[in-house]
Amino acid sequence: MDDCRKILVDGITALKLSVNEQQVDQLLAFVKLIEKWNKAYNLTAIKNQEEMTKLHLLDSLTIIPYLEGKRIIDIGTGAGLPGIPLAICLPQLSFTLLDSNAKKTRFVQQVVLELKLSNVQICHSRVEDFQPEQPFSTVLTRAFAELSDIVESSQHLLAENGKLLAMKGRCAESELAQVTAKKTVIPIQIPGVEAERNLVCIQLNEENVGEE
Repeated sequence: MDDCRKILVDGITALKLSVNEQQVDQLLAFVKLIEKWNKAYNLTAIKNQEEMTKLHLLDSLTIIPYLEGKRIIDIGTGAGLPGIPLAICLPQLSFTLLDSNAKKTRFVQQVVLELKLSNVQICHSRVEDFQPEQPFSTVLTRAFAELSDIVESSQHLLAENGKLLAMKGRCAESELAQVTAKKTVIPIQIPGVEAERNLVCIQLNEENVGEE
């Protein structure tokens, strides 16, 4: 794991993030748990720890500057991405990780227990069926679905003036055109990774701002 630690620490420095030694240890422990459970639970196609460090951990952490508010939901979290790395590095925020795959939510629950993450709640549900007691300031998705489908299925989760952040590879103009809400495409650079990455920020419910 020494190589992974160097990749992670160098990447965190490149991203200009404030992450302490304990959080680095937790992030690397998360990679070990993915590797351990991957054979039985088919969590990720990436098998190599160094690649997981880049394509799972650092990829997740690139979006920290764009998060808003205290309550964040990661829909279609899968193996806990990007929710677990973000929750480790942002203990002051509250994260809900939602997925309809029971195997994956069982794995993420185990991660929360082993890493003692008190700011994470796991929900096994389809996003359309999930009715939270309180809405969320930010909805996150990572390679979850088409943008228009994401908006349609998740807009009921957002607080007034809430923000939807969709982590994407290449963004087709045709896909963006299907979303009528205000949107911004932000190119994201993962340290040590050449692949194209974009973060699509969609502002929903703006018309409700100022209403009781």
